[in-house]
Formats: sequence, structure tokens, C-alpha cells
Amino acid sequence: MIEGIFVDGLIFSIMVLGILISFRILDFADLTCDGSVATGAAVATMCIVNGAGVAVGLILAFLSGVLAGMVTAAIHNRLKVPGLLAGILTMTMLYSINLRILGNKANVPLLRKVTIYTSMPETFSFLPSAWAALVGTLIFVLVIKVLIDVFFRTDLGLALGALGGNEQVIISQGMNPSVLKLIGIGLSNGLIALSGGLLAQYQGFADANLGQGMVVQGLAAIMLGEFLFSSNKISLITLRAVFGAIIYKGLMFFGRKYGYLIHITPNDFKLLTGILVIASLLIAQTRSMASSSGARKKAIQRSMANRQAEAEAEAQKASQAVDGQADEPRDTNETIRSPRPDGPSEEAR
Repeated sequence: MIEGIFVDGLIFSIMVLGILISFRILDFADLTCDGSVATGAAVATMCIVNGAGVAVGLILAFLSGVLAGMVTAAIHNRLKVPGLLAGILTMTMLYSINLRILGNKANVPLLRKVTIYTSMPETFSFLPSAWAALVGTLIFVLVIKVLIDVFFRTDLGLALGALGGNEQVIISQGMNPSVLKLIGIGLSNGLIALSGGLLAQYQGFADANLGQGMVVQGLAAIMLGEFLFSSNKISLITLRAVFGAIIYKGLMFFGRKYGYLIHITPNDFKLLTGILVIASLLIAQTRSMASSSGARKKAIQRSMANRQAEAEAEAQKASQAVDGQADEPRDTNETIRSPRPDGPSEEAR
């Protein structure tokens, strides 16, 4: 049971990393995710069914997601369509494309086919099958995470981060933001489609409706991870996204298992996910306002302390100047004579 939660959460974390790139790093509201995750699942499944192999299926799943993301970025760049609408257009078109890939079927099973999860017990034969799947998935996710961390430390990765922060900085450096958006959104959806390819092999089938609501779930996982700790380092940002995905899947599991105690059914999960996202946004906004208020109070206190210190320094200088004048020696031979207004002086007489 616990192993299944972690395996499901780790597979889901790859998709969360893809959503993290588009929504958090690039600041691009991309809804292509709901279509590209099903595209990755369909491509990987049909490759395995037709005998192309697991590795080829996962590579082609990743490339199909990259292509889907680049279509969204191209619609946004060339037609000047808002990113949200461009993602909706691509997602809508992908539904029909996914059905075509699956041979005009709603779902395709992987029964009696060699998948990555049927071969893991043989690879890790010294472990039980459930733990072998967990170890294999963990290694796969760690490799993906390390590659993402390394990529965002390169010049191209830093440029993508700067693009999300301030597009004018990229333009002033002579870079083309349209090209960077193609790369960033393509990479984001490539990871999402790769997650779909793994998920299809784990659950044993691909479905054209696999991606419904995945964006909201991914955002919920990202926000859950952000409550764990705050950091600006890319390695910790991706780590908390992985943790958030596992926590989210754990919450969903316990909701399915024990939700009947409070009359919660699986039909309520999308509602609960939306409420979780709204609550996370409210908590984040409250924390932001509290931190801003605290920073403002500290700034006022520092300003008052600086003014008090300046006043004390001026008072000290003034007192030192008065003391210096009081201690100044006088000339004892100097005779003060008051001149008479009329008549000669006594010496003249």
C-alpha cells in the first residue's frame, strides 16, 4: 500500500516538474498539460503494443510532448494569442490526435506486454516486486531531477528563468524571447508526456481521457510543496515539487480509503482539489501580507533608530563644541580698555 502511494507520487512528480517549469519558472499559464499527458501515454502504449520497446516508447512520448508544447508556444508567438487560450486550443486538438494514435479507441490495454514495471522485478530481483517498482521509479525520477537542476544552471536555463522574471532583460541582452518560450514550453510538456508514458505502463493501459484535471492537480502539488520550505535554489525548488506530488497522492489515497467516514466519494475529489488550491492561495496571500507588514514594521523601526542615532550624534558634537570653547585659554596680558568718546587719552595727557 505505502509502496504504491510512493510509486504513484513519483510518477506524478515528473508531471509536476513540467508544470513547475511553465507556471512558476516561465510564468506561462499553459493548459496543454491535460492533452500532452494523454499523448505521452498513447504514444508509449502504442510503441509497446507494436513491439518498438519500452525505451523507444518513452523517448517518443517525451518528443511528442515537446512537439505539443512547441505548437502552443508557436500559436502564442505568431498569432499573439494569450498563453492560456493557446494552451486550450492545443489541448482541444490533442484529444482527437490521441484518439487517432490509439487507433480510434478510447483506451488500449497493455496486458501480457513487457513494460518497464514488468521488468523491474527482474532487474531488482533481491527485492519484493512492489519495492522493486518503488526503487526503479525513484532512480528514474532522481535522474530526471538532476538533469533539470543541471539544465537550469546553464546559460540557457538561466535565460529561461530570467524570461519568467522580466522579459525586457532578455530583450536587452539580445536574446529572442519567442525562441526561449518554444524551448521552455516544449521542455515542460515533454516532461508531462514522459510522466504519462510511465503512468500508462504502471496502471496497465492508456486512456484518451487520462489528462482531465491534471493542471489543477499539479498546481495543488506545487503549492503543497511550497509550504514545506522556502528557497530560491533550483535544486530545492524541484525537490519540494517532488515532495508535494507524493503528499498530494497520499492525501488522495487516504481520501479514497477513509473518505466514506465523512461521506466523501471519489466523485468529490476534483472539488476537493479545487478547494485545496484555493485554500493554498489564500494561505500564501496571507503569509505574503504578513511578511510585507513585518518587513514594513522593521523598516520603520530601522528608520527611527537611524534618526535617533543621528540626533544623538549631533547632540554629542554640539556638547563637544561647547566644552572646547569653555576650555580655551585666555591671554592674561590683554588689557581691555574702553575708549572715551571725547578728549585725549590719559597717556596723551
